[in-house]
Amino acid sequence: MNIQAQSVIEQNPNELIDLNILDKINILYDKPLLELVFEAQTIHRQFHDSSKIQFCTLSSIKTGACPENCHYCPQSAHYKTAVEAHALLDINEVLEQAKEAKNNGSTRFCMGASWRDLPEGKDFERIVELIKSVKILNLEVCCTLGMITETQAYKLAEAGLHTYNHNIDNSPEFYQEIISTRSFEDRIQTLKNIQLAGIKVCSGGILGMGETSTDRKRFLAVLASLKPHYPDSVPINALVPIEGTPLQDRPLLDPFDLVRMVAIARIIMPKAMVRLSAGRRSLNDEAQALCFLAGANSIHTGEKLLTTPNAGLNHDYELISKLGLKPLEASL
Repeated sequence: MNIQAQSVIEQNPNELIDLNILDKINILYDKPLLELVFEAQTIHRQFHDSSKIQFCTLSSIKTGACPENCHYCPQSAHYKTAVEAHALLDINEVLEQAKEAKNNGSTRFCMGASWRDLPEGKDFERIVELIKSVKILNLEVCCTLGMITETQAYKLAEAGLHTYNHNIDNSPEFYQEIISTRSFEDRIQTLKNIQLAGIKVCSGGILGMGETSTDRKRFLAVLASLKPHYPDSVPINALVPIEGTPLQDRPLLDPFDLVRMVAIARIIMPKAMVRLSAGRRSLNDEAQALCFLAGANSIHTGEKLLTTPNAGLNHDYELISKLGLKPLEASL
């Protein structure tokens, strides 16, 4: 067990979770699924346009050779996978990707780099330049670059960063079973740094890693208990088992479990964008439609989500057309 993570869990069990929120989640989790979905859709319509889905594009601007040992990640240097490492991409290449994403209907462009924490120096300056350049395209600029300090967060905000993604992955208790190179407290501190700088928070987690229903409830409770408020954006991921990682043999998540978590996330974090993220390729159209009905209002488009397979853009357009949905327009 990671000693730092253990101290957060054992010494401060109530600092991360509002027990009233946890009680509500416990009640919601036990509801019949269709009743839960109906409640979630009712709340969804109060806070969002239920006919719109935001298209987002996630680009891996620096891939592989990550020193973290996250058991789900093919980019970890601890495991032998098919992922080929590459250094930080040239700014022109990233801008071409961003322009293509916009032309394909995305209103958010997220840049992901496989760092443990955001380095200083030339790499940091290149990130700042990328943020400024992508922002000019009238896209919501999002980054996921590992842990960042408060000072770095303010500098990214000054550059025009709209959102920073930093997932908590799962419950504090289960987290230590999946990652030992970074504590849960590290994750929470980065989220605090983001909030202090006035950057919007994107934070969610991964289902299907072997966690219990209690872990799933506590995972959502941590997110909903964040101060001063819950994340602006909550990606709900289903594990994509990748050969070479410790979780390569995990069975695929039951789609109904995913729907249940999407619905609860929508009810307890009504104003957030609930993003149907990794693992969508394994879902049939009917399961995705049920997720949208349960309150998911954002998807990541393209052939890949960082390095894992994703549903293709053509299929996404076909699906939302069948459902009578439309891509959300830019709001900047």
